[in-house]
Parts: sequence; C-alpha cells; structure tokens
Amino acid sequence: MNGTMPRVKWLAAPSSAAWLEQALAHPELLLIDHAHCERKAAGAALQLMFRYPSDGELAAVLSPLAREELEHFERVQALLERRGLALRALAAPPYGAALAALVRRKEPERRLDSFLVAGLIEARSHERMALLAAHSPVPELRDLYGDLLASEARHFGLYWVLCERGWPRAEVIDRLATLAHHEAAILATLHPQPRMHS
Repeated sequence: MNGTMPRVKWLAAPSSAAWLEQALAHPELLLIDHAHCERKAAGAALQLMFRYPSDGELAAVLSPLAREELEHFERVQALLERRGLALRALAAPPYGAALAALVRRKEPERRLDSFLVAGLIEARSHERMALLAAHSPVPELRDLYGDLLASEARHFGLYWVLCERGWPRAEVIDRLATLAHHEAAILATLHPQPRMHS
C-alpha cells in the first residue's frame, strides 16, 4: 500500500498505510469526523476575516471559501442522514491544537503562520481524501471523496496565494518547510480512533 500514497507538495511526509487501514475499517466514524472538519474549516476562514477586518482582498478570497466549506458540511451531513447516522461530538485528536500552538503570536508573523497552518490542514485533507477515493470499498464514499478533491486542492492553493501576496516566496517556502515538518511529526503517532487528521 505504501507505493500508492500520493504526494502533495505542501506536506513533508505522506500519510501512513496504518492511517488508511484504520480509516477504511471505520468509515462511518470517519464520516462524522469529516463533517466536523468541514465546519471547522469554514470557521477558520471566518475567524481570519474577523481578525483582519480591514483587509478587503482577504475577505474576497475567504468568504467564498467559507461558503464552500459549509456546502461540503451540508453534503456530508446529508450523507450521514441517508446512512442513518447522527452527527455527534467526537474527542478531538491533538492535531489542530498542536498546529495552532506553532503559530507565532506577533504580527505579521502570526498572519503568515495562520495562512500556512490553514493551508497545511487543507493539503492533508486533500491527500487523505484522495486515498479514500482510491481505496474505499463503498461506492458512495468513493464518489464523495473524489468529488471534493478539486475543492480541497483549490483551498490550499488560495492560502498559498494569500501568503505570496504579503511575503517573499523564499520566506514562505522556508516557514512552510518548518511547519510541514512539525505537521508530519504530529501525525507520526496514530490516534486511537480514526480521524481525518490523526
């Protein structure tokens, strides 16, 4: 299975075969977590808009992104309902909090790190949805994850554009390499329960 792991430029390391095996063994739990992830992604985009309210170009990029993430949430929610599953709270893996802790607190570094962390999360989502689209034995889930791939790729591309708008490319690449290394290290230990980011 290792030979089938796709590579995404943002990421320092591909997802493990162990993660894919765990995810495929618990598709319904992963689907519930996926719904939460789509909602969180919309919230992250809105949070950045509220943090930097005078940046009209930022709002022009992130407002449509937030709407699209909510549309994805609604699609996953509808699929849950068709499968007789209720959206419920799940224990969060350490992934999101660990990445947030890497964001520097002083501006403008905080803004750059926030864009890069959001982009890393989108890139990891894209990579893992590609794995699920290729390997899920459930046609309905293969279709869902396959349909969302283009959007996820566009999302981390948007965060890259926001970075390049405000910082030299060399600085962006250097900081991304550091954050991506940490992101891969966070995922080196598999969470006991399957999550999109665990």
